[in-house]
Amino acid sequence: MRVNGTPWRTIWPVDGVRAVDIIDQTALPHAFSVRRLHSVEDAAQAIRSMQVRGAPLIGVTAAHGLALALASRADDDTLLAAARLLAATRPTAVNLHWALARMQSRLLPLPPATRIDAAWAEAATIADEDVDQCRRIGIHGLQLLLAGRRGEGRLEIMTHCNAGWLATVDHGTALAPVYAAFDAGIDIHVWVSETRPRNQGLLTAWELRQHGVPHTVVADNAAGLLLARGGIDAVLVGADRIAANGDVANKIGTCLKALAARAAGVPFIVAAPRSTIDFACANGAAIPIEERAGDELRLLHGCDSAGVAGELRQLPATAAVANPAFDITPASLVDHIVSERGCCTADRLQSLHPEAADG
Repeated sequence: MRVNGTPWRTIWPVDGVRAVDIIDQTALPHAFSVRRLHSVEDAAQAIRSMQVRGAPLIGVTAAHGLALALASRADDDTLLAAARLLAATRPTAVNLHWALARMQSRLLPLPPATRIDAAWAEAATIADEDVDQCRRIGIHGLQLLLAGRRGEGRLEIMTHCNAGWLATVDHGTALAPVYAAFDAGIDIHVWVSETRPRNQGLLTAWELRQHGVPHTVVADNAAGLLLARGGIDAVLVGADRIAANGDVANKIGTCLKALAARAAGVPFIVAAPRSTIDFACANGAAIPIEERAGDELRLLHGCDSAGVAGELRQLPATAAVANPAFDITPASLVDHIVSERGCCTADRLQSLHPEAADG
């Protein structure tokens, strides 16, 4: 996608060097900064600290992290230790574990001498596949949005968190249909939920602004009123893990939007690639929910009037807080799931992915 008119991916290998560059998302929306990852420890820290975030991008970063780990030694012990380090960074997003399993399946049968080049090639393939999958999610999702729109006026979409190109390698999941609509000349407007405590909706606003898509940022708790007033065609979100029964783990607050959408009669749509669907997980109760540090609630981050970045304490350091990063939206509240294969109801995931029946 575009930043100041220039096309970018969120992660890319450095020419001539065994290293990876990423867009540091913790600096956004106030500064656009590129960070270089030289080691598996760098990759793990980037995932853990949310310099990269979004389930698909976490998976791609982990794949490159394994490639980085093999720079000095490519034996089994090094590969498996790196996979354990990366797997421990974020528990909820299943794309992380999917990518690590795929990389190990590709690399372990190979002689150590051939693993480094194979690791970089496989990581690049995973990244390219993510771009293509997200592009196709955009096509299928746009068809679904147009089929369900209220009339011929402006298409009004509400989002939660950030499931745009910043959460993937390119295009995005939930925002892919938005970009497809805008690029096709369709009049579209996005209601962007700020999504506390990490305020990742501000990343959505930033990338929509870069692409020229009309949007309005709203406080999380304004969503119920806006949906009840009418005029919104659909709520469109991403996912960090989708269970076999269609239950969806996504950024905290997603379930509240699904409840409000159901009460208002507004379709609630989840967009995610195959790698986010965990057919080994029976239902949402089996999905681990990440608990993040309390200071994400106690402290606010931003810029002062001079544009200097800083933090502001809104709660005492001793204040007790709970900070679950995700919630579970039951399949009964999900009207459609969109993957690169097409669209289905939440209880019909295997209709899009019949290979899952074979394990």
